[in-house]
Amino acid sequence: MNLEQLYQGPLVVDIAIAFITLETLLLWAFHKISGRGLALADYLLTILSGACLMVALRCALTPDGWPGMALFLIAAGIAHGADLRARWRN
Repeated sequence: MNLEQLYQGPLVVDIAIAFITLETLLLWAFHKISGRGLALADYLLTILSGACLMVALRCALTPDGWPGMALFLIAAGIAHGADLRARWRN
């Protein structure tokens, strides 16, 4: 597999989702261990919204993936709206 094929298929999105998951776990662990940084509740909706967008992109890169794409785009919008509402209150 060459670089062009990697970027045209869903594998690159899988790699990005893995990095998002790893980053989230490391941020959570850092906060739990040191008490510094952001609590998970402070960024969970942002991560969820971004992850839903990544999964929607993955669905778009697979044959017949449009129902999943639509579902995850809706989920990303809901998570984004909830994040904005939570931040607006504060």
